[in-house]
Parts: sequence; C-alpha cells; structure tokens
Amino acid sequence: MCGIVGVLGSHEVAPILVEALKRLEYRGYDSAGIATVNEGTLARRRAVGKLVNLSDLLVHEPLAGKSGIGHTRWATHGAPTVTNAHPHQAGAVAVVHNGIIENFRELRAELAKTGVSFVTETDTETVALLTHQYLETGMSPVEAATKTLSRLEGAFALAFLFDGHEDLMIAARKGSPLAIGYGTGEMYVGSDAIALSPMTDRISYLEEGDIAAITRTSVEIKDANGRLANRAIKTIQVDATRIDKGGHKHFMAKEIAEQPGVIGQALSHYLSDAGEIILPGKGIDFTKVDRITMVACGTASYACLTAKYWFEQIARIPVEVDVASEFRYREPPIPEGTLAVFVSQSGETADTLAALRYCEGKAQSILSVVNVPESSIARESDLALSIYAGVEVGVASTKAFTCQLTVLLLLVLKAAHQRGAIDDAALADHISALRGLPSLINTALEQNDAMRDAAYKLSQAQDVLFLGRGRMFPLALEGALKLKEISYIHAEAYASGELKHGPIALIDENVPVVVLAPYDTLFDKTVSNMQEVMARKGKVVLVTDSDGLAEASEGVWVTIEMPKVAEVLGPILYAIPAQLLAYHAAIAKGTDVDQPRNLAKSVTVE
Repeated sequence: MCGIVGVLGSHEVAPILVEALKRLEYRGYDSAGIATVNEGTLARRRAVGKLVNLSDLLVHEPLAGKSGIGHTRWATHGAPTVTNAHPHQAGAVAVVHNGIIENFRELRAELAKTGVSFVTETDTETVALLTHQYLETGMSPVEAATKTLSRLEGAFALAFLFDGHEDLMIAARKGSPLAIGYGTGEMYVGSDAIALSPMTDRISYLEEGDIAAITRTSVEIKDANGRLANRAIKTIQVDATRIDKGGHKHFMAKEIAEQPGVIGQALSHYLSDAGEIILPGKGIDFTKVDRITMVACGTASYACLTAKYWFEQIARIPVEVDVASEFRYREPPIPEGTLAVFVSQSGETADTLAALRYCEGKAQSILSVVNVPESSIARESDLALSIYAGVEVGVASTKAFTCQLTVLLLLVLKAAHQRGAIDDAALADHISALRGLPSLINTALEQNDAMRDAAYKLSQAQDVLFLGRGRMFPLALEGALKLKEISYIHAEAYASGELKHGPIALIDENVPVVVLAPYDTLFDKTVSNMQEVMARKGKVVLVTDSDGLAEASEGVWVTIEMPKVAEVLGPILYAIPAQLLAYHAAIAKGTDVDQPRNLAKSVTVE
C-alpha cells in the first residue's frame, strides 16, 4: 500500500527522496511528503494528490538536508489531507509508516490522559507521539523507538528520523515489507528494491520483528527477541527493476504488450530442451498429495479458480479455492495430505500471507506462486515458484496474471504426469502447445483495433455482464473485474449456465453482454445461453475463433475473432481481450488507467 523511502546520503536528499517516491507510485497513494534533518533540525513538506504537487511545493519551499525520509500515503485512518499526510512529527521525531496500528485508539487514550493533544486522525501520529514521550524521559532515539515498537499491535513498516541526529535512521518491520540498501558511505531504506535500484544494487530484507539502527557506514539489526541478527545482502538485477513505459501511453499498455515475451521467459525457466518440467529444489511429490487448497486475492484468486479446473480435469486432484480474507478467519480444517498453494504478485499481500501462516504446521507442504522471489510469502513457503513477469506497475494486473496461469498450468502438468493421469505423449502434446502460446498471444494482440472499437461501445453502458462456461468462467470474472477497476463501469460475471437462475432479469437493450466462447466442447452450451440474451434484446459482444464465428455470429452486436487454441490454453489466450476491452474502455471514459481511484497495487494491510 503506502510507500516508504529513507536516505542517509552525501548529497541534498529532497530530490533523491522525491525521485524514489516516483518509483513507488505504482503502489497507489493519495498524498505524499518528506522530512529531512538539516544542521540538526527536522523539517517536513507534505502535499495532497500526485507527487508533482509535492515537487511544486519544494520549489517554493525548499527543504535542505542530506538525511531524510519520504512517504506516499494510501489513506486508511483519516481522509487524504495535508494534516493526515506523512511524515508525522512530534517534537524531535518524524515517522513514516506503512500498515495499520490496531491498538492505536488504546495508545491514544493513554497519551490523552497525560495531556497529549492530537492534530490528525491517523494511527501513525500515535507512533510519533509515543516515541516523543519516551525521548522526553531521557531515552536515546534507539531506546525510545524500541520501546514504542514493543507497544504496537498490528502490521507495519516504520522509519524514524530524529532531530539532532543526522547520521541515524531506525527502521522496523512487522507484517509489511521493508528493505535496506547499502551504498558507499550512504545507506537507504525502501518499501521494495524498485525504489532503491537507482541508488544501489545491494539489498537486504528485514524479517518479521526486526529493528535496524542505521548510520551511513553501519547497520545493527536486532530480531524480534532482541538478538543481533545478520540479514543476507543480495545483489539485485537493476534491469529487473527498471520502470518506464517503453514508448507506450500507459504502463498497462506496455505490460499487455510484454506478455508474449514474459510468458516465453517463464516457459524457458521451467522447461528443459527435452520437454521436461523442472521445478526448483526438491519440487513436489504429487503422488503424496490428496487434495489442494489454493488461496489468493483479486485477480490472483481467478488464476487459482482457473487452476482448479486444470488440476481436477487433468491431474484428477480435488481442489478448494478461497479468497484469503475469508480463509484466514474461517479457519478451515486442513486434512493430511493437503498441499496449500498461495498466489500473489507482490508476495506481500497481507491477507494471503496471514492465510499461509495459518497453514504452517497443518498442510503437508506450502507452495507459493509469486513475482518477487525475495518476498515474505516466497521466503515462508516450502517451495516458491517465480512467474518471471518482471516489474508490473499498472494497478490492474495483466502480465502477472497470464504468467501466473502459465506457471500454474506447468505445475498441473507436472502433477498429472507424476500421478499417471497423463502419459508421456499427452505431456509432450501439452508442452508443444504451450511453446506456441507466445505466438498465439501476438496474433491476439493484432486484434487491438477491433477490441478498441468494441470497448468504445461498452464505455457508453452503465452496466456490463460477462459470461463464460467451464474454464472461461474465471476469465469472465477477470474481465468484469478489469472493467470495474479501471473504467469504473459496473460489471458482473456469471457462469453461463447460471444466467437463467436470476441474472437474466437484468438483460435489456442497455446491458451489453460479453461472451467468452472459444470453439470448444462447451461452445454449444454457451451459445444457447447467448441466444437467450439476444432473444431479450441484449447486445452481445462475442469473443471466439473463426469456427465459433462461422457457427454463431448471426445477430451478434459485436464480434472479436481470436486465433484457434488448444482447449487447455483458452484461459490464458482469452485474458488478452479481457484486458484490452477494459483498457480501451478506460481510455474512452478518460479515467486514470495505471492508477485507478481508491486502489493500490500491493495490498500490504488488512
């Protein structure tokens, strides 16, 4: 959610902080601010809205200093106002925070009894005030911050800066990610490596409960038990954290266009030249797996739902899919022989991470599918599979979704072959089809103009329905979600066969219906439902291949032709029209494609 950056540098830090915050914009935010220490004195600047507003403020009210912290805020407690924006300062301490302090009301009441007054509605102000109170008793900055941290409940990443201490920053992590960057006579803190990559390629990640006292030449990390701890310093690939639009108008457009390449890269990492599916480490012995529980949020949950069809139909393993926010509180029993699978682009999704921790010690094995191999979810899994999508900046997931599907399908084929559900010849056929997938996606992308024209028509509607059967049902859900996320058009998705059980009451000439229907074994069933829509004056956007168009295009409002594809690969290929319809509808509506309102890329709070 919120983005944190900190610098103990050798140059004026304000422009460095703002530039680093720009690299965290993808996380979502509604205000931003920085604080510096200059000649021993803390000062800060904050602004609501885009970072350009903070940049403008700094032109008129410059902020000097070579030590500083910065923050992009996504409002949780308190509206997005300058007063509520970070950093928060109380006397000699300034604080930036990602997460939620769950017991801030109790702490606030305790502080109020001592005469402390409050100026914001935020939980973070409580952290600053409590630390200031401990400083007033004579504690050192490290002692005061440590004491404060011991009082906090919830999930958080925090960075502290202190008046009179230009060579000290304190960072702490519990539940929300935080990285430390190592330079030459400089040190950095950031919510992720992306923010720090222009400054250093040497990164370490704080672990749960860590507190780090940082100077320009040293880092002292203590773990949750107060013991000194060494965290491995890793060299990151700077190219892997590069953020640019590559000539495209939006990051989302770039990321849609990158899908053939990143899917090809994922395939190359998991497929040998001989066609063997290779998993890292010891892999998974699927002959000992009786059932699978899959847990994720948002788009990743639709990847899981697609994989449920694959696992059950191809590998013959029963699968349960849960959204993480429900799973963690439902506290379901985990039978013996259960493989728990967690899917998250960032690898830091708070609800998914909490669900994973619930399964620890209960599930036979924990496997994760992530885009950030150093993330918390990856580190806490028995086996982590990277999707190799590269940095995804657009809030609406595109290439990460199709890479998740690709890796999950490889996992399904591995399981099916191990269990004897498919033989060598069938496996070879599936892998051959997968190798041809990037080319098919390129062909689908060539239909961009047709999808743009269809999206313009959809953009005139207030409500849109998506229909799909079998493996296309999760794609219908994903298409509706994409349209909602970035165009703000109300959209819902239904399994085609459920149409007559209620949703058909919504159909009239003002409600377009997008039908995802490759010419497969369920095509005739889907077309039957589509004709029910047309009989009630519904306007149908039919997305199918040439065979489907030849059989069922008569009377359809709009058609979009997709290349023919092996039935098992349909969900991956048909993600392209789901994405492009939403993208072009958003452009037609004039909404913020890459940073839609109220949404954040990485949801690291509950």
